[in-house]
Amino acid sequence: MRFAEDLGSSHGHRLRRAVLDDGRDVFVKAGGGASQVFRSEAAGLRWLGEVATVPEVIEVADDRLVLAWVPAEQPTPAAAERFGRELARMHRAGAPGFGAPWPGFIADLPMDNAPADDWPSFYAARRVLPFARRARLAAEDVRLIERVVECLPEVAGPPEPPARIHGDLWSGNVLWSGGTGVLVDPAAHGGHRETDLAMLALFGAPYLDRILAVYQEESPLADGWRERVPLHQVHPLLVHVVLFGGSYRDGLMRAVSRVLSSAC
Repeated sequence: MRFAEDLGSSHGHRLRRAVLDDGRDVFVKAGGGASQVFRSEAAGLRWLGEVATVPEVIEVADDRLVLAWVPAEQPTPAAAERFGRELARMHRAGAPGFGAPWPGFIADLPMDNAPADDWPSFYAARRVLPFARRARLAAEDVRLIERVVECLPEVAGPPEPPARIHGDLWSGNVLWSGGTGVLVDPAAHGGHRETDLAMLALFGAPYLDRILAVYQEESPLADGWRERVPLHQVHPLLVHVVLFGGSYRDGLMRAVSRVLSSAC
């Protein structure tokens, strides 16, 4: 393997484009502290790749992950619509339960993927509360987040079976290539399908209206899903507070306030 281009760094990992001895272009992510991060990402990519478009995992080790290179294209309405259909089918493929059999990570932060009986229990115990404790928020902010957790059974919407979800589906983790969206950097697990859609909306995605419209045609969402978007954004906003500090606190607390005003 020879390195062809340095792509900078992300969360302590060096990112490079490289060429294998057989001439294939690959993406290499290397370094960092936690050896399980790359194996977790590879497991998630392979699992999602059973039913969705992801880069091929070429090699995974404690110190690096090598993926097939994804040539970038500009997003188009047609690609967004194809992606919306594929996303609905991926979610519909399902999961054995809420959680995953591999250790979870989002960026370089560990997440507990131990199973739970239902999604509200999983979201509360495995996602929201652990990150609320790590976010160095004021005590009053934490109390409001705990109120959201108490209300989860009432605000989570009708029960759904565990979906096969990406788990960190902000727009930067969708590469446009081959006429569709290619999923990268997953925090994959059995979860709630509305989580992925709320993540796409959090920082905006190209042609999001087309993605959602086609998704609805392929796999209609339960009534009230738009009102539940802030609920599903609480965890990723907590992650951003942990990673980047208080600049994301106001957005987090706006989402919390919207959840509390809806039914709690």
